[in-house]
Amino acid sequence: MYLNENTKIEKFIVHSVGNSGLEEGIYLSDQLINLSDEVEEQFNRFFNSSFKSDDQYRFFHESELTLNAVFSFVKQIFDYPETFVEQSRHLARHLYEQSSHPRIKGGEFYIATLNDCHINGQTCNAIALFKSENKETYLKVKPMAGSFDINTDDGINLRKLDKGCLIFNTEVENGFIVTVVDNLNRGNDAVYWKDGFLKVLQRGTSYSHTAEMMRVCQNYINAEFPQTFEVNKADQADLMNRSLSFFKENDSFILEEFTDQVIAQPELIESFNSYREKFEDENQIELPDQFEISDQAVKKQAKGLKTVIKLDKNFHIYIHGDRHLITKGYDEVTQKHYYQLFFDEEL
Repeated sequence: MYLNENTKIEKFIVHSVGNSGLEEGIYLSDQLINLSDEVEEQFNRFFNSSFKSDDQYRFFHESELTLNAVFSFVKQIFDYPETFVEQSRHLARHLYEQSSHPRIKGGEFYIATLNDCHINGQTCNAIALFKSENKETYLKVKPMAGSFDINTDDGINLRKLDKGCLIFNTEVENGFIVTVVDNLNRGNDAVYWKDGFLKVLQRGTSYSHTAEMMRVCQNYINAEFPQTFEVNKADQADLMNRSLSFFKENDSFILEEFTDQVIAQPELIESFNSYREKFEDENQIELPDQFEISDQAVKKQAKGLKTVIKLDKNFHIYIHGDRHLITKGYDEVTQKHYYQLFFDEEL
């Protein structure tokens, strides 16, 4: 967890940010909010339950890091805490400018400073930015003269964060360490939070290197492999199994060992390496040829490495082992494709 029982919220402010494309406007506060101990405890639980991923990011800009708006504003807060209110208003205006897509919802924008946070074995201060875009309706029930009075009210659910980030006051020269949550990133309208407002790139950690390299393998096997070579689903499943086994059975990833043991054939290795370079360019990342494998990343990414052959709506074949025990053919009489499976016993 990034926060613990000693973490305290030092400053807290809320602004209202609408959709700039729809000219909904913006409401800026000029005073801090004093949180009760109970509310502060709820927010600390809220942060800890929301920021669970090991993914870490950093602020960036194509020309110069100081031109990244959020980086500059939060750096001012870290360096000059007395400017918190002023910088929070700058952050809200910047968010408003990025909220131009017609499907972006307006909502409350919260900024808080926290002390005694933990990241990568370090203790440091942090800044929390989060926005609530979805309101939920709650029933308010009060006893009243032998009966009950029931009313409704709208509020945010402290068990689910729509959009947020924690910015840790460390590695400032590299763009700080940032963790990001975006639970509404299911369309082009949602990229404004991470790519438009925050403008962050993934940091190079064992977790991110493992996760991204496994994505390279998954995307290559599912898309590039069958387009470049004459293969069937069983071949794809076999290569997927061997790739996953390598990540599960080794403590470190060494590119040459991976390609020799898993991909093996020279023309496939060349194709894979070319695809990896293309992947790096498109995603603006750089994957090293050697890194420590993160078990947490392997467990998470393994869910997406499917080794199932789906045959019409009748059968699913799960391939876990020897590729040579399954063959594909075509029956001229029925004019249908078929698979032959060879095994010793039914389990």
